[in-house]
Amino acid sequence: MKPKITLKDIARELDVSISTVSKALKNSKEISKETKDKIKAFAKFYNYRPNNIALSLKNKRTKNIGVVIPDIVHHFFTTVFRGIEKYANAMGYNVIVCISDESYDKEVINMEMLANGSIDGFILSLSAETQKKKDFTHLKELLDQGIPIVLFDRITSEIDCDKVILNDFEAAGDSVTHFVKAGAKKIALITTEKYFNVSESRKEGYLAALKLNNIALDDRLILTLPHDRDNTNLITEFFQNNDVDAVLCVNEIFAIQCMSILQYIGFKIPEDISIIGFTDGILSKFSSPKLSTVAQHGEKMGELAAKLLIQRMESVELVEEPFKTEVINATLVKRGSTIN
Repeated sequence: MKPKITLKDIARELDVSISTVSKALKNSKEISKETKDKIKAFAKFYNYRPNNIALSLKNKRTKNIGVVIPDIVHHFFTTVFRGIEKYANAMGYNVIVCISDESYDKEVINMEMLANGSIDGFILSLSAETQKKKDFTHLKELLDQGIPIVLFDRITSEIDCDKVILNDFEAAGDSVTHFVKAGAKKIALITTEKYFNVSESRKEGYLAALKLNNIALDDRLILTLPHDRDNTNLITEFFQNNDVDAVLCVNEIFAIQCMSILQYIGFKIPEDISIIGFTDGILSKFSSPKLSTVAQHGEKMGELAAKLLIQRMESVELVEEPFKTEVINATLVKRGSTIN
């Protein structure tokens, strides 16, 4: 079987522009007969087929983008949406946002509703239930219909599409190394269920950094919390039963909870215990002391996700580009909750 080729492949092989290939295959009078015959023969030999579904969708543009996010409690998702809207509006697109509320069913319903002629493409961060169920049928069906999707932050390798992620592994490792340089040796990790790809990447970064810094792993210093309930008692018991001098939290809410509980118990932050949390949100800036954080640059992530989607939607007639995974580099923001 001959490999599937794109307009870009034909243009490269015949040393002509993509536009020339496109016009030749449409029998445009702008292209000479000799060039048209050469391009058509090459395309026929390699069984080139245009993406008719995508072309049909392109001709029925709504100039609307559908955005589905898991919740609006986490500051991170709010900043991502701001970035999406900023870039999309500048490019002449409107944005329709839906909240899945961490529900698989709501995610599916929202996407089915918007896909019914309301939008040209989706930007999505997977809900907790979707990641837990590992059922991505709704995404595959939309892609099969020619509707482009960009996944950000919470992604899956089971879906072939454009993606935007954070360097979670490296960011977690850098945080642990910062603790170590300040003298910490008993570094705890407060994380959530392993089906969250971002939490698992951060855990792997934590483990790798411990090894790199010659600190033996103590499984008792890893606390896994459910994402959907009050964890006050679990956190309190954890710190009462374990000797800790630094804490890395996979999100801002966990970090603020930990700091509040530790201070209530009688610990001083950062003199007794240092804390770093992912997401440089509003809570971090107004806590006491102010929280050291891993800034995820949500607005930049949103802008990049919107850019990838719009490029995919607007170039679909010309060329089937390979999917991209763009990585945003996090920044450690040092404040009063760590010894710096």
